[in-house]
Parts: sequence; structure tokens; C-alpha cells
Amino acid sequence: MNTATPTSEETLQQTQARLTELEIKFSFAEDLLDSLNAIIARQQQQIEALAREVHELREQGSNAPGTFRSLRDELPPHY
Repeated sequence: MNTATPTSEETLQQTQARLTELEIKFSFAEDLLDSLNAIIARQQQQIEALAREVHELREQGSNAPGTFRSLRDELPPHY
């Protein structure tokens, strides 16, 4: 009676194939992580730049207290 039990050579080949597949998946995951880290770093720089702009705009507005103007006072030229 011949049972379908894998030999040690087949088991070794299956283990190596699984290990190779895991290494490939890890490599892709590592590349994705590097890409996401770069995106997060770029977004942090953008957030900091926007925060500086908001701060500067607030300072400009607080330095000129008597010059409050409504957006309705600034109608586009076609009106």
C-alpha cells in the first residue's frame, strides 16, 4: 500500500518554496513601508508650512485692527 506521504526531499523543497514566497512578500511590504514613510514625511512638511502661513496671516490680521473688511466689500469686477 502506497500512501501519499511526502519524502524529506519534497518537504525540504516545499519549505524552501514557502520561505522564498515569504521573502518576496516581506520585500514588497518593506518597499511599501518605505514609500509610506516618505509620504508621511512630505505631508508633515506641508502641514508645518501651512501652519506657518496661518500663523503669519493671523499676525497680519492682528497688526491692523482698524482695517477690518468684509468679503462683501470686495466684489469681483464683473458685479
